Amino acid sequence: MSVFSHPEFDNHQHLSFVSDEETGLRAIVAVHNTNRGPALGGCRMFPYASDEAALRDVLRLSRGMTYKSALANLDLGGGKSVIIGDPRAHKSEALLEAMGRFLEQLGGLYIAAEDSGTSVADLQVMGRHTRHVAGIAARPGFDGRHSNGDPSPATAYGTFVGLKAAVAHQLGRSDLEGLKVAVQGIGNVGYRLAQLLSDAGAKLWVHDIHSDAVARAVDELGATAVAGDEILGLNVDVVAPCALGAVLNDQSIARLQARVVAGAANNQLELARHDQALSQRGILYAPDFVINAGGIIDVCYERNGHDAEAVRRHVETIGDTLGEIFARASLTQQPTGVIANRLAEERFKPGREKGDLQVA
Repeated sequence: MSVFSHPEFDNHQHLSFVSDEETGLRAIVAVHNTNRGPALGGCRMFPYASDEAALRDVLRLSRGMTYKSALANLDLGGGKSVIIGDPRAHKSEALLEAMGRFLEQLGGLYIAAEDSGTSVADLQVMGRHTRHVAGIAARPGFDGRHSNGDPSPATAYGTFVGLKAAVAHQLGRSDLEGLKVAVQGIGNVGYRLAQLLSDAGAKLWVHDIHSDAVARAVDELGATAVAGDEILGLNVDVVAPCALGAVLNDQSIARLQARVVAGAANNQLELARHDQALSQRGILYAPDFVINAGGIIDVCYERNGHDAEAVRRHVETIGDTLGEIFARASLTQQPTGVIANRLAEERFKPGREKGDLQVA
């Protein structure tokens, strides 16, 4: 399995392969860039089909975190970790403790947070053996509710704010009443996004690999359930990918009828050229590493003791950032992802100005 010649390797600063025979832990930690600060990113657990698939995911995800934090104007770098295994079958307290011990060995180069397949409780178990976990402190949530540290509400709210900005730019409307939205993935973030959309009057079509999640959206939100091979091709206004990445590819883009793609999933483009493919079809793409930054903003503020209202204000700047990206893309006739990448690189490469919020 190649690393330095891997197509997703982008001068990553650090890569670790973790194995613990006693607990069955197999994991990879990737740190992409720490020019702005320590690398903070989620710890994902997923039953990857191969070690190569896990490596590809962690390289892509860690790079995305560098760009996400830079565009959110946080003094953080980009990192990610993946644990290979089914979280519903293979996760154990001992395995999580082993992961925590390894994270401590990295000395703060990488800070782990919740991600797909892990929870606040899981990070708290890791935290028994390391100081380098985040998003685990109970506090007042930005939405007025008690928070146990879970960044999902902030991620969902930021995605909602970004989706509204995309709809305003592409469809010329400020309200979401009657807007038709297909949500792919009704997990922690996807369901909260669907709730916000429903409250705003949108009509929902949903799919998830877990039937109980779909049933909940149908029962509580009046959503329409659809099959997985249909969700991206529906005749709707907006498609919101909120599951795993690489869902926007040659096949799915050709089937898209929506004029906007705005969802919380990381790395939605299978290949970089699919950004251009969406643009050529007249579909407005909200770059995922911009629109889903609410969670990293929330976790960053937790580590610095800022109040809930400050989190809300910062998350709402996602809409402003996307508005700037959309305007520049329209002016230059370049894809939105190209513009977003350029803005991020201006912020994290040497010589950039410091952001608004530093992490101790």
